[in-house]
Amino acid sequence: MKNKPILVITYSMIFVFVAMVCYVIYFMEFKAETVIANSRNIRQDSFSENVERGDIITTDGKVIATSKTDEEGNTTRSYPYGNTFAHVTGYDKYGKSGLELEGNFYMLRSHINIFEKTIKELKEEKNRGDNVITTVDYDLQTAAYNAMGYCEGAVIAIEPSTGKIRVMLSKPDYNPNEIDYIWNYMQTEEGQSSTIMLNRATQGLYAPGSTFKVMTMLEYIRENPDTYDNYSYDCYGEEIFTGVSIHCNDDTAHYTESLRDSLAYSCNVSFANIGSELDYGQFRTSMDGMLFNSELPYDGDYVKSSFEIDESSRDDELPQTVIGQGNTQITPLHNAMIMCAIANGGVLMKPYLIERIENDDGGTVQRFKSKSYGELLSSDEAEVLTDYMSSVCEYGTASSYFYGSSYKVAGKTGTAEYDNEGNCNSWFVGFSNPENPDLVVCVVVEDYNTYGVSGTWVAKQVFDAYYSHK
Repeated sequence: MKNKPILVITYSMIFVFVAMVCYVIYFMEFKAETVIANSRNIRQDSFSENVERGDIITTDGKVIATSKTDEEGNTTRSYPYGNTFAHVTGYDKYGKSGLELEGNFYMLRSHINIFEKTIKELKEEKNRGDNVITTVDYDLQTAAYNAMGYCEGAVIAIEPSTGKIRVMLSKPDYNPNEIDYIWNYMQTEEGQSSTIMLNRATQGLYAPGSTFKVMTMLEYIRENPDTYDNYSYDCYGEEIFTGVSIHCNDDTAHYTESLRDSLAYSCNVSFANIGSELDYGQFRTSMDGMLFNSELPYDGDYVKSSFEIDESSRDDELPQTVIGQGNTQITPLHNAMIMCAIANGGVLMKPYLIERIENDDGGTVQRFKSKSYGELLSSDEAEVLTDYMSSVCEYGTASSYFYGSSYKVAGKTGTAEYDNEGNCNSWFVGFSNPENPDLVVCVVVEDYNTYGVSGTWVAKQVFDAYYSHK
């Protein structure tokens, strides 16, 4: 038995070797492509020596990014629609962004006909890369772009039943065809403060304004499941709560209101009263469950939204918070995702931008399926919120915009002050066809006082474009 230690070491080494071989086989068979396809893998660009980068194409067939290779093998990238899709396509230099980053691996692979591929390789010509077919709709994106005009802000539209992103727009924008000039400008002292390359749809943090009242209402319903529909309040346009003065818009008195009317007319005073009855700790738990202070189920770049109220908060922090002011901040993407969950019976489908990958002949190489993230709220809660938000568009603050439309909408308007001078951003978030929701649209228009363009009006243009093609 003197050789027992040697035998143990020998068998251990054999076991480790076999395990390593098994892992290599497993990695090559199941994991290699996933690792290579990771958008952060800088080695992908080495594929460009033999492959001409594929196109990015909208779901309705418009080429929004393409490549051309000259006789010397130099490939240049072109964006036929310039600024309209800037933050969706992104750019393919200086680290890449947008779909140029997310779809990099796919566009640098080539699945063209094997005979054509062989001929090109013999001629030392580049093969055409695969094309990324995005979920974005050309007509809807263009409608949003035109509606926003010179305003700054963001628009995002998502199919709630699938998670397909149909619109992703951020303004101010830039022309990705001029990325060299823009990048150099961004390095100057003046350019360093520019936000033209910031995708406000996913990275812009804003006070949610009155759109947050939907969340306040959800919490009130959860804490009062048997009596919430009996709620009644007399609004006289202004009241003080825990030392904080709360005003309705223009100090308008709404008089006796139900919970439904409080939401429909966006009554600040009534919601401040509702907030005074809430349990701070439970409120925080609910908002964390609605993905505040959390990672979002989205593969692109984004920033987290924040909700600071908890059991240790002061009483004077709540009146502003429950009406969407205070320290709460949210991205348009997150606001749209919350609305998607409500529209989809409480279940959030993971938002995504790539629908499928095609080869240069139009054959499908890979198709991406919708994925459920999980339940954010119960189907009963979603049904109640949908019913109440329908009132906003039927006779409340959004009714003048949707009156006479061929479709119905459930949603919430919002204005969010960003200084002490009364300047504000204008919000709308909601979905069409409440009985069987088609499309969620979320809009934020910055500096409403200057431009006079409301988020609700912009959303209406997107909904109109959607139904004009149905």
